Amino acid sequence: MAVHDKYDVVIIGAGPAGYVGAIKAGQLGLKTCVIEKDKCGGICLNWGCIPSKNLIHQAQVFGSIQELKEMGIKFNLDSFNYASVHKKSRKVVERLNRGIEFLLKKNKIELIKGKASISGKSKVSISDGRVLDTKTIIVATGSRPAEVPGFEFDHKQVLSSNDILSLQQLPESLVILGAGAIGCEFAYIMNTFGVKVTLVEMADHVLPFEDAEIAAILEKSFQKSSIDVLTGHKAVTLTKSDDGVDVTLEDPEGGRRTIKAQKSLCVFGRKPNTENIGLENVGLKTDNGYLPVSDFYQTAVDSVFAVGDVVATPLLAHVASKEAEIAVEYIAGQHPEPRIEIEAIPSAIYCEPQVASFGLTEDKAKQADIAYQKAVFPLSAIGKAVAIGKPDGIVKVLVSPDSHEIIGCHIIGHDATELIHEALLAKSSELLTDDIACMVHAHPTLSESIMEAMRAVEGMAIHY
Repeated sequence: MAVHDKYDVVIIGAGPAGYVGAIKAGQLGLKTCVIEKDKCGGICLNWGCIPSKNLIHQAQVFGSIQELKEMGIKFNLDSFNYASVHKKSRKVVERLNRGIEFLLKKNKIELIKGKASISGKSKVSISDGRVLDTKTIIVATGSRPAEVPGFEFDHKQVLSSNDILSLQQLPESLVILGAGAIGCEFAYIMNTFGVKVTLVEMADHVLPFEDAEIAAILEKSFQKSSIDVLTGHKAVTLTKSDDGVDVTLEDPEGGRRTIKAQKSLCVFGRKPNTENIGLENVGLKTDNGYLPVSDFYQTAVDSVFAVGDVVATPLLAHVASKEAEIAVEYIAGQHPEPRIEIEAIPSAIYCEPQVASFGLTEDKAKQADIAYQKAVFPLSAIGKAVAIGKPDGIVKVLVSPDSHEIIGCHIIGHDATELIHEALLAKSSELLTDDIACMVHAHPTLSESIMEAMRAVEGMAIHY
């Protein structure tokens, strides 16, 4: 096989890690190639973050019909067709696909469509027979929905998160197994469009990795919207028939019940794509499917780096992108921080009400025996939230009792995923609660809730 031009960096995968890393490499003057077997943007753009957020937006528009009715406007929904909703979500994806390819071209990045594998410490083979010679390799092959024995996807009745984004017709009923971010987002989407939804979670509250007080508010909101929420229930078996699925659940006391639905969405986490990419050719081994990395996301082979979902860090697009930037800056001889600080990574769940957070939860602080002081401020005391009809939710902040350093912030409510960044910027800039509390905030805005929560740390909130 002929060996082609030598590159400074060859990146396998053009998802949020791969394409961002490629653009950064181009900006830093590195001769770079990115190889993608499917479409640019990875799972996030094609089958995750972007299409799901478009569906959420369309669900919000659909859900606003009740508000319009209160204005005296009459509607006839007989012509509503969910296929049109699906089509619109795919158009958004196509537009952003083209945008990424444009950005790669603009930054002089070579994009090769094909399947790649590592064939040596400085070589990458492509399915078309080419072999690329490179100084460094970055593995950014992402992840896929995890399957659990007994709940395998058939892509018709037992759906993955990819499958549900492909639906062009709504089911009458849906049982969702797993109430993490994906499960909660699709519970909101499907319920808003009129699907009968049952949401099942094995842990004792939805969003198991979020603050329990925040999760309780979301559960209450879901139940108010007629979503059946069953926490502390384990799915034991799933059987299929012509008219749907039967899912047997076991409660904490060992009692069993069966849930019937037309379809099931199984979201049991994700699995890294580290098989069949040639790791064995350079002696790299995985740990539970993930590639171990040292500082700057370098593997045990100096010339091979790994970023994004193939690394045992939070499986989030923004984490993948930042890891790729750090790796590329290191390769280019820059001096980046060696790793992302886990406690400074924002989490964002886009159901309504939205949930966003960073840092320690109360439970984690207690488990680690970390002293903390907390303050909670309700959105119902914020004029803007009441004015726009979104008064449900809270801002919760955890601080170090002595220094008032922010160690955690948790928000549930309208636009929480935008609001969280004010508190996160403060933490990243080593600001204290007083710095936000004393800063003049425009009125009326939802961001006043952050200011009031910081004032509440000293018991000095004005509006509550």
